[in-house]
Amino acid sequence: MSEKLKVGILGGTGMVGQRFISLLEDHPWFEVTTIAASPRSAGRTYEEAAGGRWKMDTPMPEAVKKLIVMDVNQVEQVADSVDFVFSAVDMSKDEIRKIEEAFAKTETPVVSNNSAHRWTPDVPMIIPEVNPEHMEVIAFQKKRLGTERGFIAVKPNCSIQSYAPALAAWKEFEPYEVVATTYQAISGAGKTFQDWPEMEGNIIPYIGGEEEKSEREPLRVLGRVEDGVIKPAESPVITCQCIRVPVLNGHTAAVFLKFRKKPTKEQLIDRLTSYRGLPQELSLPGAPAQFIQYLEDDNRPQVTLDVDFEKGMGISIGRLREDTVYDWKFVGLSHNTVRGAAGGAVLCAELLKAKGYIAKKQNNG
Repeated sequence: MSEKLKVGILGGTGMVGQRFISLLEDHPWFEVTTIAASPRSAGRTYEEAAGGRWKMDTPMPEAVKKLIVMDVNQVEQVADSVDFVFSAVDMSKDEIRKIEEAFAKTETPVVSNNSAHRWTPDVPMIIPEVNPEHMEVIAFQKKRLGTERGFIAVKPNCSIQSYAPALAAWKEFEPYEVVATTYQAISGAGKTFQDWPEMEGNIIPYIGGEEEKSEREPLRVLGRVEDGVIKPAESPVITCQCIRVPVLNGHTAAVFLKFRKKPTKEQLIDRLTSYRGLPQELSLPGAPAQFIQYLEDDNRPQVTLDVDFEKGMGISIGRLREDTVYDWKFVGLSHNTVRGAAGGAVLCAELLKAKGYIAKKQNNG
């Protein structure tokens, strides 16, 4: 019997579900044994259900091709076959909240890519290098749900990964005002250029709901645990614009900041490049050795050159310079479907396993 934990992917036929499946191929700790999706895909092999819609640039893993897709709504049946699940379902927020709680109540941990539970006070929203201490609220969540091992953890919005890690690295200098414009890839909408040809050579200056998420979610990540819930930080004040651009993968951010304590450029770069978190200390399988790199060239970071830094799990920062209105400005880049979506969730699950929150179910041993 494999010592690996049995993993289910909820919403496994969509783009993020596919990214989970590709990232988990040959994972040392986790094995995809169950894929669940909408009733229209259920009962077919994964190859039949997703083969014509496979959007990854690597082939579909052989190990999943013959898996029979289960109906995601058959919660007990899916839960009985796995130790924990990743959630990437395409449903309304109310439906997602309901189904993720249903899985948690079967004593199945849920690590979610969705936004539905990001503001549930006792659900941790984790960038593993930045706020692992937020996992403490899981104990309080279990009391609310009436579970012993079942819970929900989420990762934040993909767009904040390109600048929130810098805010964390610079916390000692007390950033208090941030203006960020994000230039977001089409895969963030679950699309390729084949699906969305009108995006070629085009820019759309609006992404529904994205600006609110980009302004508020970093404050929750930078917040603190108090009385069993997460209290968002009150500073910095963040304002954002989010723009869809003709790029397949990679969210870029142009950011302006004011600091209460005035750092030098050398101090800012040092804090970026020396920033390490618990994933690096624990040498987790999916952890980038270098979480944040700083690029000296004026024309970096670039999507084509830098989006796959540390297999898409690293953050690239460049063009750090003094500003005439704000104190400093920079450009950040992150891979939106790796670090920003499935990869970030996998790293979160690795951290939860390392800390004992996720383990084998007795009946799955």
